[in-house]
Amino acid sequence: MNIPFSPPDITQLEIDAVSDTLRSGWITTGPKTKRFEQEISARCGTPRSVCLSSATAAMELTLRLLEIGPGDEVITSAYTYTASASVICHVGARPVLVDTAPGSYHLDPDAVSRAVTSRTKAILPVDIAGIPCDYEQFIGIAQRRKGLFKAASPQQKALGRAAVIADAAHSFGSLRGGVPSGALADFSCFSFHAVKNLTTGEGGAVTWRAREEWDDAELYRQFQLLSLHGQSRDALAKNAPGAWEYDILLPGYKCNMTDVAASIGLAQLERYPSILARRRQLIERYDRAFANLDVELLPHFTDAYTSNGHLYPVRLTGRDEAARNRVIESLARDGVAANVHYKPLPLLTAYRKLGYDAASFPNALALYKNEVTLPLFSAMTDDQQDYVIDRFCIALRG
Repeated sequence: MNIPFSPPDITQLEIDAVSDTLRSGWITTGPKTKRFEQEISARCGTPRSVCLSSATAAMELTLRLLEIGPGDEVITSAYTYTASASVICHVGARPVLVDTAPGSYHLDPDAVSRAVTSRTKAILPVDIAGIPCDYEQFIGIAQRRKGLFKAASPQQKALGRAAVIADAAHSFGSLRGGVPSGALADFSCFSFHAVKNLTTGEGGAVTWRAREEWDDAELYRQFQLLSLHGQSRDALAKNAPGAWEYDILLPGYKCNMTDVAASIGLAQLERYPSILARRRQLIERYDRAFANLDVELLPHFTDAYTSNGHLYPVRLTGRDEAARNRVIESLARDGVAANVHYKPLPLLTAYRKLGYDAASFPNALALYKNEVTLPLFSAMTDDQQDYVIDRFCIALRG
């Protein structure tokens, strides 16, 4: 067999939805994008959502909305994809990389607390594999350290502490303490990339928690301005009879979602309960098959949280990086595509050039050296998964 790592789960429903959009005469940001935003807010229990071109755009625009920039610091994880840190560089702030907690894929709260300074404007934890971080911990840290905080914008002043921004690229549809991802942090940034468990092909969204100090309609307007060149009217508003007039209120960016993408997302949302249920079945099958192997499995479903089952990471107990790579190569020879989540940022050239040293992040480094991520996708058949299980067990035996 040839088993891909994470192909998109596309059915006739998505194809028909795209066809309907193409026939509608409206394919850029329009009614379907607005409806998708409403559906996201309803699922997350948030006052508003803004659909954008990626989670990267969502994180960067959130930093810009908060007016975080040169001279500021943003704390994030050393164990993540580059997007979590590159957006901090984009706005001119300094990424402060922090290690994961021992044996955990998530940021170490104690290390975060020690990293807070008078320059810290945000903490950006990263959800891994579909499991949301404990955001109340990080909000508590920001609250306890607010004596160091120096507000430099109206939104910062409204918060009165460092913002907690979730890199929730992996966690749409997940819960912690019964609260949906999207409503756990001050702001949450989702990805709907092709490999995500709910996809729009390319795309993302930002949500935020309701606060008395914030005007939700104004926040929505600010995100719209930032994502569409700072134009006072979007294309949908300008389409009204005689409504061509517009102004440019700020030199913004171009990272809106299209109705073509949103139509895929809306169709996926219709099927999402069954997508999540199938992912849970697959994870539970993997868990049973590997229960007696010398590996460490990541719990996806506990009393504290419910994962969306985005990834299936496995740690190879007692194995080093070379042994891990041999397992991946063995799987590849048998037609099974495996991956690694993640190569810590300080191992990458761009971050080494910024002065980060992998030796300063021993927990993240230890995770990386023996982690392998096995294929997991909602269209996976039992036969395909059985083949992966068999080939993985053979690869472990060497």
